[in-house]
Amino acid sequence: MRLFRFLPAVLLLSIVPVFSQNAPGKAAPGFSVDNIDKSIDPCVDFYQYACGNWLKTSEIPPDQSSWASFVELDERNIATLRDILEKAAANQPGRSAIDAKIGDFYSSCMEEKTANAKGLDPLRPELERIASAKDKTALAAEIARVQLVGPANPLFGFGSSPDLHHAGEQIAFIDQGGLSLPDRDNYLKDDAHTADLRKHLLDYITEVFTLGGQSPAQAADSAQTILRIETALAKVSMDRTERRDPRKRDHKMTREEALALAPDFHLDTFFTASGTPAFTELNVSNPEFFKQANAVVQSESLDSLKTYVSWQLMRGAAPWLSQPFVDASFKMRQALTGQKEIQARWKRCVDLTDRELGEALGQRYVEQTFGSEGKQRMLKMVDALEKSLDEDIQGLPWMTEETKKQAKLKLDAIRNKIGYPDQWRDYSSVQVVRGDLVGNYQRATEFESKREIAKIGQPVDRKEWGMTPPTVNAYYSGSYNEIVFPAGILQPPFFDKSMDDAVNFGGIGLVIGHELTHGFDDQGRKFDPEGNLRDWWTAEDGKEFEKRATCVADEYSGFVAVDDLKLNGRLTLGENTADNGGARIALMALEHMMADDKTGKESAKIDGYTPEQRYFLGFGRVWCEKRRPEFERLMVTTNPHSPGRWRVNGVVQNMPEFQKAWGCKAGQPMVSANSCHVW
Repeated sequence: MRLFRFLPAVLLLSIVPVFSQNAPGKAAPGFSVDNIDKSIDPCVDFYQYACGNWLKTSEIPPDQSSWASFVELDERNIATLRDILEKAAANQPGRSAIDAKIGDFYSSCMEEKTANAKGLDPLRPELERIASAKDKTALAAEIARVQLVGPANPLFGFGSSPDLHHAGEQIAFIDQGGLSLPDRDNYLKDDAHTADLRKHLLDYITEVFTLGGQSPAQAADSAQTILRIETALAKVSMDRTERRDPRKRDHKMTREEALALAPDFHLDTFFTASGTPAFTELNVSNPEFFKQANAVVQSESLDSLKTYVSWQLMRGAAPWLSQPFVDASFKMRQALTGQKEIQARWKRCVDLTDRELGEALGQRYVEQTFGSEGKQRMLKMVDALEKSLDEDIQGLPWMTEETKKQAKLKLDAIRNKIGYPDQWRDYSSVQVVRGDLVGNYQRATEFESKREIAKIGQPVDRKEWGMTPPTVNAYYSGSYNEIVFPAGILQPPFFDKSMDDAVNFGGIGLVIGHELTHGFDDQGRKFDPEGNLRDWWTAEDGKEFEKRATCVADEYSGFVAVDDLKLNGRLTLGENTADNGGARIALMALEHMMADDKTGKESAKIDGYTPEQRYFLGFGRVWCEKRRPEFERLMVTTNPHSPGRWRVNGVVQNMPEFQKAWGCKAGQPMVSANSCHVW
């Protein structure tokens, strides 16, 4: 159920933890002109110009699937978090409750010998419960149990979220789910790469069931059963691109109507076993999935479904069982991402502690790294960017005054969350026992699952965060109409107090602009100032927006990501719109600052570059990256963000401001003949 925690957000990138510039150890990698490859013409390939020397000198570490600013920061951050956790794990007298909780959790994760001695034993009670289910109704209760402690979502997902039409209220929802591979198309496409992934999945399942006690022949048969069931679920699942439209996930109905969609799911039994509060209405994100998947449950035998549910439980726990299970899990990860070596155990344990007890660990992180000065600087920049976006909207020639008025109401209503929550999550009820890794993992997951379920029927908590404080990322939420910047984002290369404003506006300024623009991209524009799914546009303005959005989608669909695989411009449309809009309004904010500067300092050249050029160089530095081919393919098919090359070149070729700054001429690659401009 953890996987279906509702986060109605569009992110800067995939979520990864980060470090602070005040943390001990090696300095953060920031902006440097040494990264520039001056043998390249910036008007021919600006990404290669801005990142060329970085690309030449950087290597992907064997325990990573990619190497980029965010991963560099992740490596730095986990060292800081490790220091916090090892001190907390020392079990010294007088430890605070928080230190005892996070320290004992981390310590139990680090006890590799204990995990190896236990093998599959930590999961046997749950596996026995599944095996003892007498019929499909009883199995529905065990599916609820697996979703509570998993984290896995056999058959479907369940949780709470703001009501799409009454954003101040929490409502229950059910959604498609139940797959082991990252995307439905991994089960449906017939190309050699996808077929190879399915073979790896079969091998993985076979190995896990063999380790669990089945004969090789039985395990191979179990693998075929699971692939058959998951393929059937994939066939009736909505694809990622279609799911981006919130209106296609808006299907509020009564509890009785939902039960009638899929009678063989025995949802009443599931809800009772989950401990769900009484409710009469819920949102069914994909009704067609439940109609069609009901036939899958109906046609499969009880034993086949038990095998499938057992697999989902073991798959979720495999990285935390004995070494043979860990190795099997990593082999599947290698097939998906190309990662050469598994990360050191301490890195995996830091990550697990952050995921399961993030706001407890986050308190210690904030105390050590984040001060009020950083928060005030961030608020000042957010204010500057909001003013620039307002100016941009009011100056749009294609939008009518009526829609501009509504857009300003929404912009003025956006809430800004900076650094860390005002109120920390209370984990006091989570039992953590030294030496009981899987038990701690399941109890922490169950705590979070039940916390989410308990929200059903309650008012939305506007103070809640969807990220932990030590995260280098940011997000915009349409249902909350808010932008959120965890403490970790205020550091090089995003923000560096030793750098000039031009570079910082190209980094953190662009991030702020990116998230603000999400409020007005093809998804965000469908939510009103309160977070309700409501069309506040005139019909004509809506058509004008879609025309410009289609330009962006078609443009990015022509970009090659890896080999002959092109980007999906519709899947990446929201992020590409935010990248393009964010770059423009961040540059506008910088220009306003330069205009207000009476000293002339802001307009001076540094290292031979004008402020406008340094702005673009700072922007380019943020997206320098290397990816393994397997990981690139995975990201292109599942990730709504474009690769770094196109997050840079795709933006600058649409910007006359870039062409002016670098003296580019018509016909050069970084000068689009038909540039796209939404915001």
